[in-house]
Amino acid sequence: MPSICWLRIHNAEFYAYHGAKDAERVLGGKFQIDAELAYDAEAAMHADSLRHALNYEQVLECIQRVVYENSYHLLETLAHRLVATLLQQFPVIERACVRVRKLYVPIQYAVEYVEVEYTAERSRFSV
Repeated sequence: MPSICWLRIHNAEFYAYHGAKDAERVLGGKFQIDAELAYDAEAAMHADSLRHALNYEQVLECIQRVVYENSYHLLETLAHRLVATLLQQFPVIERACVRVRKLYVPIQYAVEYVEVEYTAERSRFSV
């Protein structure tokens, strides 16, 4: 039986240009991304080698590329794009959960942030 390992990245912060309002896409804002990635860690644990593990630095580089490559109107679209790209770029990932938080939301209500969570399993997701 494979050993499932969870790589968790919390509060990766980006200044990006996503939002439904034109001003958000022009002025930008702060976003935080969490990623929870399940993968078979058996080879990595036996070899004690980064070559066999899910490299979190490479995962963060992938997340950064997705955050900056396009401007999305919806947080849901950004979250979906992140999960799809992570599953494409890292075949070892079996399940991916991504949370996208928009800080300082430009609305009339006082909220700390707005967050969207998207989860997909490789076996049920077409990339």
